[in-house]
Amino acid sequence: MKLMQPFKISDEDGETLVKSARRIVTEFVKNKHKVELDEKTGAKFSFESGVFVTLNVANDLRGCVGFPLPRTLSKALPEAAIAAATGDPRFPPVSADELDGITFEVTVLTPPSEINSDDTSKIPSMIKVGRDGLIVRRSFYSGLLLPQVPIEYGWNETEFLSHTCQKAGLPEDSWRDAGTKVFSFEGIIFREESPNGRVLRHTL
Repeated sequence: MKLMQPFKISDEDGETLVKSARRIVTEFVKNKHKVELDEKTGAKFSFESGVFVTLNVANDLRGCVGFPLPRTLSKALPEAAIAAATGDPRFPPVSADELDGITFEVTVLTPPSEINSDDTSKIPSMIKVGRDGLIVRRSFYSGLLLPQVPIEYGWNETEFLSHTCQKAGLPEDSWRDAGTKVFSFEGIIFREESPNGRVLRHTL
C-alpha cells in the first residue's frame, strides 16, 4: 500500500482536488456521466488515503460522504464527490440549479489510529479538538465526525466523543464502555471561499 502523509499535500494539490470534485459532480448532475480524473492528475493522486467530500450552502450542510480508511485517492475522490451530491440519505440529490450556490470542500485523512486506555475516563485527554477527527465503533454500529465539526459547534473533547457516539446510533456515553472502540485521525481541509471561488487551505 502506497501511503502519503496528507499534510504534505500542497495548496495547488488541494485546489486540484476541490476543482476536480466540482467538475465531477457537475458532469454527473447535468449529464448523468461519471468522469474520472485525467491521467496526469490520477497519477499524482495514486497514493492511499481516506477522503471526504462536503457540500455546503451558506453555513448549512448539503451533503457529506467519504471513506475513512485509506483507498487510492484518485479513485475514491470521484466516488465520494458523486455520493455527497446524490447519495447522502439525509438530503435529496443536488439539482443542476443548485450547483452555483454550493461550496465544495475536500478533506484528506490520515489512517485512523485506535485510542487505547485501561481507564476510559482518560480518553478525552488523549484527543484534541481542532486536530483530530473521531470514529466510534461498537458491534455493528459505527459513526464518524470530521475534525472541523467540533470547531463549528463549539464542542469540547467530551462533547465531541458524545456526539460521535450519537452519530453511530449509540448512547452518548458509550465511549466509556470497554467494548466500544474509539479511533482518531487527522485531516487537511481545502474548501472554496465561495461557490466557484478561490480554493483555500482551511486551518482549524
